[in-house]
Amino acid sequence: MSGSRPHLAETWTPEHERLADARDGVPWRRWGPYLADRQWGTVREDYSPGGTAWEYFPHDHARSRAYRWGEDGLLGISDDRGLLCFGLGLWNGVDPILKERLFGLTGNEGNHGEDVKECYYFLDNTPTHSYMKALYRYPQRAFPYADLVAENQRRGRDQPEYELEDTGIFAEGRYFDVVVEYAKVAPEDILIRISATNQGPEAAPLHLLPTFWFRNTWAWGSDSGQRPVITAEAGSDDVSTARASHPEMGDHWLSCIGSPALLFTGNETNTARLWDAPNGSPFVKDGIENAVINGLTEGINRGHTGTKVAAHYELSIDPGATETVLLRLSNREHAEPFIEPEAIFDLRTAEADAFYGSFGGERLSPDERQVQRQAFAGLLWSKQFYYYDVDLWLRGDPAGPPPPPGRAGDRNLEWRHLNSADVLSMPDSWEFPWFAAWDLAFHCIPLALIDPEFAKDQLILLLREWYMHPNGQLPAYEWEFSDVNPPVHAWAALRVYRIEGRTTGKHDRAFLERVFQKLLLNFTWWVNREDSEGNNVFAGGFLGLDNIGIFDRGQPLPTGGHLEQADGTAWMGMYCLNMLAIALELAAENPVYEDMATKFFEHFMYIAGALNNIGGDGIPLWNDEDQFFYDVIHMSDGTSQTLNVRSLVGLIPMLAVETIEPNLLDRLPGFRARLEWFLENRPELAVLVTSMDEPGEGERRLLALVHGDRLEALLKRMLDTEEFLSAHGIRSLSRYHASHPYELECEGTTHMIGYEPAESRSGLFGGNSNWRGPVWFPVNFLLIEALQKFHWYYGDAFVVECPSGSGNSANLWQVSQDLGSRLCSLFLPGADGRRPADPDGSGFEAERISPGPVLFHEYFDGDTGAGLGASHQTGWTALVAKLLEQSARFDPARIHPPPTTPTAKKEHPNDF
Repeated sequence: MSGSRPHLAETWTPEHERLADARDGVPWRRWGPYLADRQWGTVREDYSPGGTAWEYFPHDHARSRAYRWGEDGLLGISDDRGLLCFGLGLWNGVDPILKERLFGLTGNEGNHGEDVKECYYFLDNTPTHSYMKALYRYPQRAFPYADLVAENQRRGRDQPEYELEDTGIFAEGRYFDVVVEYAKVAPEDILIRISATNQGPEAAPLHLLPTFWFRNTWAWGSDSGQRPVITAEAGSDDVSTARASHPEMGDHWLSCIGSPALLFTGNETNTARLWDAPNGSPFVKDGIENAVINGLTEGINRGHTGTKVAAHYELSIDPGATETVLLRLSNREHAEPFIEPEAIFDLRTAEADAFYGSFGGERLSPDERQVQRQAFAGLLWSKQFYYYDVDLWLRGDPAGPPPPPGRAGDRNLEWRHLNSADVLSMPDSWEFPWFAAWDLAFHCIPLALIDPEFAKDQLILLLREWYMHPNGQLPAYEWEFSDVNPPVHAWAALRVYRIEGRTTGKHDRAFLERVFQKLLLNFTWWVNREDSEGNNVFAGGFLGLDNIGIFDRGQPLPTGGHLEQADGTAWMGMYCLNMLAIALELAAENPVYEDMATKFFEHFMYIAGALNNIGGDGIPLWNDEDQFFYDVIHMSDGTSQTLNVRSLVGLIPMLAVETIEPNLLDRLPGFRARLEWFLENRPELAVLVTSMDEPGEGERRLLALVHGDRLEALLKRMLDTEEFLSAHGIRSLSRYHASHPYELECEGTTHMIGYEPAESRSGLFGGNSNWRGPVWFPVNFLLIEALQKFHWYYGDAFVVECPSGSGNSANLWQVSQDLGSRLCSLFLPGADGRRPADPDGSGFEAERISPGPVLFHEYFDGDTGAGLGASHQTGWTALVAKLLEQSARFDPARIHPPPTTPTAKKEHPNDF
């Protein structure tokens, strides 16, 4: 085994061993939670003339229509090519359809955009998926599909969403808690335990249908190989077995304890139900549903063969009782598949406990450990097999009709080269079941703690030739790959590199160099495409900040002219410094990179000068009167209009900060000489923009877009509770705008933006996009890191009031810790026992589960902290796991013996 081991022998666990073995080729990752929670309503499945993905493939079609590009299921798993799938099927005896997948509203149905309307939790998962656990709460009454759609369509944007719990469906505890667990005996040998608990007052029926099927790869005319097949195998009196044979995968067996009936059908479209056209075969995708619910058995293959099979368990569960079934999915046949299965589950859960004890351990409270564990679990459950060949999608399949006229001129036409068939980390497994470039960069930070190899592979993947555009642009997300997201991949790559170095002792320079070379292309794309006048002031569109603007920054301006963005320019300043830091790291062993370090240093200096309007020949983005950065409209007649909106746009310049250690300059004399020459010849930049000539703590030097008085002014606003600082982090829009909305008159139309702490009333951007006040985790995380870097330079001498006006002085390290605590408090029980992010306990009797499970939302109410947007956004919100790990290492109250000073630490902020 060649995998590197952590510094501390006591942190090496069996899960670490599996990760090391996986690096050496043992296929521990071959099976995982790669089955999507939602495939319907995606761009991939949309073949409509107008790009109406939600309507072209709705939820109503999903149970009857074969997917083209993937599969979905309920708390299921698949192999890493999405060929063979396993998921849950449930029926309570009264629903009109089987519960085989999660239901939710489309972007056009919800009063705040797309929204899953189910109750489920990701409880546990390990990086190799050696152990996985999730909970689905299934009502015993008829699921209120029509009520959820009708009431949400009735409500306006000024009203809250109508959730499943609001329907009263869970009253009197009339629901089943269905827990599914997966424990790997070997890489392709998985025990499955499904436990259903009746929480209601009376005995209730439950049909449990664990389902096993092949993705349909044969109906599209491009698969000339042998069709896969699932057949019944002769089993024992107490075990039913199905054998799945695939020409590429070989054979796999699903053994089901208790000899349930095996119901076989085909994963084929039911054209008779959908379009009143004859079926090519009676064995169609919804054949099992028709048999179980409607008694129509013609869709069940009595020859016990097909491409889809379900084991049918008919249960009646007494109140408070739990029924459990066991299955085993394996690439080899077992004569006795269920010998001491409980011992395997006990062993894998104990190993998961040992593994996750490495990330804070006893320094975290039980509540904190649970939050961290579930954050990691949700992040890992959100890994998905993502298949999308854009060129084939645009051209159409050989066996299908040609695409409708005009379709090829629409979405993603410029991305024909994109051809994904990979396991990717998704922002939210239901609401956003597609990769998003900048979301993924944030995912990689907590992933680097638990699985650095996967984190590195994810960052490299989007830079590969089948993702990155030939012009250097990174694909944003499938609804519009050409949208522009903030350039955070260099930051993420350096953080992953540092985190792996700290936790394993291995600094993977080859990874860093590989990323750096490809990001040079991306950086050049930014310079060529987003700096419209060549003056180092950048645009970029919405840049992930969506509704934070007074109008859509990704569209032509209603005023005419073009927008010069404080955040676009600041993101590029940050990008420069990240690339500079990588180049300096690589230059330590290869002097060739000194030249690249010089290039990024000089480019940063020019960006800094442009942002601060040094020389006075541009448009000032810094407003001296307000002491804040604003966007500026540059009119075609040469005039300008400042948009005085106090938002994260004006705080993002703080993110562009880096320190340079004195010993590094000593080791790189060529870089030092060129740096000193530039500073001597451009003294206005050196004096007004950076502190390269002013040694700070430990003689280190500072590169930053803001420092000194301007940094102090920005922090004064940021830490003001009447502006940005909330009890749970930094708001995306100043609360000042609640009573002082900003308005702009343009050709008889008033454009206005005001503070909205929760869901936006604006339909400007569609969907559930809303940054008009809520706390947004990723930028809060970046602000914390920036504060730590500033403190690394200034030390304890630079203090501010925190909160502003409180009289409480704090250095920037302490401010960063305070912000981290505020973010973590979103998920920790308060004095009333409720989590601020879930103040109503999810609307049902949460005390029935002890300790209560946690949801990780997309963003959070700027006043109360209540979770908003996507409810399972354990993509970037999983950053809370990293904050808790940092707190365990650096909070003086947790360290024994305590440090000599409150801010004592040995690690550079890049290593945190």
